[in-house]
Amino acid sequence: MADSQAPWGVDALNGAVSEPAWRVRPSRYLVSTDDRMIPPPARRAMSERAGSTVVEVPGSHSVYVSRPDAVADLIKRAAKGR
Repeated sequence: MADSQAPWGVDALNGAVSEPAWRVRPSRYLVSTDDRMIPPPARRAMSERAGSTVVEVPGSHSVYVSRPDAVADLIKRAAKGR
């Protein structure tokens, strides 16, 4: 899990995004319904704002550890354009 948490530098605060990818490309969002770090309603609001296709599964904040099957399925479906 530690490997997935890449440190960010102070320079990241000065970055500018001209056009967010989620505005022009399809996006997917996996809501882990048992998350106690970011409440599921907040996750749903973020995914709605981005216009994402949403999949909900029971799982913790570290859904890729608690539900790797669901994460892999979402990636496979996205790769196939479904």
